[in-house]
Amino acid sequence: MDDSEPPDADPSLPPAADDGPSPAGTGPSPAGVGEPEAVNAAVDADTGEGELERTIGLVGGLAIGVGTMIGAGIFVFPGLAAENAGPAASLSFAIGAVVALLVALPASELATAMPRSGGGYFFISRGLGTGPGAIVGIGLWLGLVFAAAFYLVGLGSYAGQVFLEAGITPPVDPAVPLGVAFGIGLTVLSLFGTENTASLQNGIVITLLVILTLFLSYGTLDALGVFGVESAPERFFPPGGALPVLQTAALVFTSYLGFAQVATVAGDIREPSRNLPLAMVGSVLLVGVFYVVTIFVATSAFGSARLGEFGETAMVEVARSFVGLPGALAIVVAGLLATFSSANASILSASRAVYAVSRDELIPERASRLNLAYGTPHVALGLAGGPIVVLTATGQVALLAEVASFLHLVMYGLICVALIRLRRERPDWYAPAFRCPAGFAVAGVGGLASFALIAFMRPASIGVGAAVMAAAYGWYRYYATDVELRGDF
Repeated sequence: MDDSEPPDADPSLPPAADDGPSPAGTGPSPAGVGEPEAVNAAVDADTGEGELERTIGLVGGLAIGVGTMIGAGIFVFPGLAAENAGPAASLSFAIGAVVALLVALPASELATAMPRSGGGYFFISRGLGTGPGAIVGIGLWLGLVFAAAFYLVGLGSYAGQVFLEAGITPPVDPAVPLGVAFGIGLTVLSLFGTENTASLQNGIVITLLVILTLFLSYGTLDALGVFGVESAPERFFPPGGALPVLQTAALVFTSYLGFAQVATVAGDIREPSRNLPLAMVGSVLLVGVFYVVTIFVATSAFGSARLGEFGETAMVEVARSFVGLPGALAIVVAGLLATFSSANASILSASRAVYAVSRDELIPERASRLNLAYGTPHVALGLAGGPIVVLTATGQVALLAEVASFLHLVMYGLICVALIRLRRERPDWYAPAFRCPAGFAVAGVGGLASFALIAFMRPASIGVGAAVMAAAYGWYRYYATDVELRGDF
């Protein structure tokens, strides 16, 4: 995804598989005659019959993480977060960043030891066994489905803001209908190849960072009184004290899901022992700083209660208060780019999760088949895109975000557990190129922090997340108890 990557190397595209098995070393089955070379190369790379070509540098790795994360924390959450926790919502984002960092380091070690598609699912299934792997693999698939639906509602909100800026007032709130339309469109676009959308990622990220840096720099100086009257300080903590801050941290943790996407392309990263941890940790630090500053600027422009009234497009009104219509239009464009990038990446990642669990025979093999004309996993994309569209239609922003956070936090906690177990057992195949500093301590605290953050979610979100995990375990007991994945690497 950086400028050194060839156009046809798309790290978001799931590695390929034949429609049927073929003898080792004989290439694809007859049905695969005419299959694109990129598909054959992906098969070799993921099955271990060949070497992944390391084409992604540090900038490309950062673009993957930042491009997925930069959307929600800045363009969707400020109004909701400030309404819940006031100016202390900046502390909520900081807490989320710390938890993400405590997981990013163990995940970096595991990724350099197991550079395969599937990311956290692969680490857990090989480190802890098939049962935990099935729960996490299916949970990751559905967690990304919830996350993508959340991003699509945000995308629909910003697309609807375009009508309002043009002086057109739709008869109904257009956020959900537009989000559903975008969900269908992105899924269909992905079916016909991901090269075009993937090639936009670097440009989108750079454009976003430029707009946000200018906007937040101006906003910070304005809040400090350099350009106008210094804002009257608002009480930092809300009336409920620390509890709303922790509850908001659990809500906004969806903003930090993108760093794990870097691990899914570990085999494509050049100098993984250096660039992989730098990309994962660096992307968390970069977006974490942007998130904290955004809340400071937003709550300085308006009181927390007023900011909450603006909902998902609160940042448009913040920009309007600074520089008028040009600022509002700039943030509308940036919000469209950011939520589009996050939604697109999540749809592709959800299909990759389906591919990973299908490849390991935890769900039927048909889910990992490819459309040989386009080299895309059409069944997996359908299993991702269909539920995403349905969930987007609910329009339940907070619930979608928290369930996505719940399922990812379970995975992050088990990633830390997997690292501790593998370090203790030291299997012969475990030879990471990067070693997490103070590995046992970092993984232990990271695991505890991940599980603890779940406790501050709303009961409805915990209930939905727990139901997904229970269903995943029930499916494993019904379908895949004879599959052994631990140590299979």
